[in-house]
Amino acid sequence: MKIVRVHYQYKTFYAALEEGLLRCLTPQIGVTERFRLEEAQLLPLVNPSKVVCVGLNYKGHAAELGMPLPEEPMFFLKPPSSIINTGQPIYIPPQSTRVDYEAELAIIIGRETRFLSTHAVPDHIFGYTCANDVTARDLQKSDGMFGRCKGFDTFLPIGPWLETNIQDPSDLSVKLYKNDQLVQQGHTSDMLFSPLELVANISHVMTLLPGDVVLTGTPHGIGPIQDGDEIQVEIDGIGTLINPVKNFTKREGSTGLPVQ
Repeated sequence: MKIVRVHYQYKTFYAALEEGLLRCLTPQIGVTERFRLEEAQLLPLVNPSKVVCVGLNYKGHAAELGMPLPEEPMFFLKPPSSIINTGQPIYIPPQSTRVDYEAELAIIIGRETRFLSTHAVPDHIFGYTCANDVTARDLQKSDGMFGRCKGFDTFLPIGPWLETNIQDPSDLSVKLYKNDQLVQQGHTSDMLFSPLELVANISHVMTLLPGDVVLTGTPHGIGPIQDGDEIQVEIDGIGTLINPVKNFTKREGSTGLPVQ
């Protein structure tokens, strides 16, 4: 099932995309008729309490950064304010001279999750989607910490929808196209720690809440983006996340950024 988050008839809710029409998943709020996507405002898929990112989960990516492989999952947090939807622009901040793409499989949590075994994780997952963990690479190197380099507004495109029918998240191809050229390609079977193992491991550190996002790491092939580029993240069985890239220009009286 493909699920999107929309604002329609003054209400915000999740809806299933079925044969070109949307069906409200909570009809008790008063939305019982099916409607076209063009009639609604498409919202970012999630409004999470946190985004948990996993670093160096592919051997190839660790090698290209010249970093040793971790013995257990390495994770850090990314602010929810960095999330944008498919179609919205990624803005290049003036503080950085090198901003990179990072195609990733994203897991969306569906139930409160704490102290889980790997076998129990599937019952706590809402679905899966595509993500781009945009990173200011020069700031990552200079800061030595990930708060600034990963945290800029628009640095986490997620979409185009949430897919609930993924039988095995460890058997998915992950690709990224820059201006229609394939520049990054990997497979979730190459992960050091599987998607389900990651959620279980994180749940022993912090409680994951419904809507929280877990990013599972990026394969080899990261590279820079610049003004005018179009970036597409494609994952088997999910779809394609598409975002243009623009330089950030602050206008008088405006942030210049999309309103979440």
